Amino acid sequence: MAENDGDEWDSGLEDDSDAVLQAVSRQIKLWRLAAGLKQAELGAAIGYGEEMVSAVERGRRLPKPEFLDNADGVLGAGGKLSAMKEDVKQARYPKKVRDLAKLEAKLVERGAYGDHNLDGLLQTEDYARALFAMRRPAFSEDEIDRHVAARMARQEIFERCPAPTLTFVQEEATLRRPLGGRMVLRRQLERLLEIGQLRHVTLQVMPLECEEHAGMGGELRVLKLKDGKAVGATNAQLTSRLIADPKEVQTLELRYGMIRSQALTPRESLAFIEKVLGET
Repeated sequence: MAENDGDEWDSGLEDDSDAVLQAVSRQIKLWRLAAGLKQAELGAAIGYGEEMVSAVERGRRLPKPEFLDNADGVLGAGGKLSAMKEDVKQARYPKKVRDLAKLEAKLVERGAYGDHNLDGLLQTEDYARALFAMRRPAFSEDEIDRHVAARMARQEIFERCPAPTLTFVQEEATLRRPLGGRMVLRRQLERLLEIGQLRHVTLQVMPLECEEHAGMGGELRVLKLKDGKAVGATNAQLTSRLIADPKEVQTLELRYGMIRSQALTPRESLAFIEKVLGET
């Protein structure tokens, strides 16, 4: 196995990702044949094993960006293979995640209430990996890598300019449950404190002792878009639902507003997280 081969290579693609995969694979093979190279020769020239080159050409693996760049140079493709990197990047992630990322790209405001684990935008890589490793039926290692990479890529939203307004309300239980172990939780709490300092982010905690709670129906998200429209989202076992009906979205907005008013203030929440970190 060459030095660039590894478990993080993608497989098990779905939906329209398969069409992208087949197109990229076909082009790589055609350029290799036109150059008169065998798979082993191409692999040796770009730093990959023959088995990996074969898997790419058979549509079993998505090539990494460096694979495409190196192959482009060796095969004299004039940038045609390198130009496919963005398509490959999009196809790397599950379709529902790509669809969510497209929606989040149009955001001016996003509010989220989480009751059983931390919101995906707040998660560290280790925390996200622990969550996906707990799924049943179990994910393969390749599937875990793929989902974790997709979740981490969505966090680019924190660096967007102009920055959208992001608000989060998390149940106290999500701050105390040691998913992945105590050290994973400690790093996660430290990450929350970092995010909570961003000017366009508001982080609040719903304490267990709160007697009034408008979020007992479960977690929810409210997304306000650049065109003035608003959509909602809810999650349940095996189901993620996107809500566009204005009346239903209005109900979610009402509930989320009440949840925020019942939770600790942002300053109190950061102090609370620091307290939990000190106890962990």
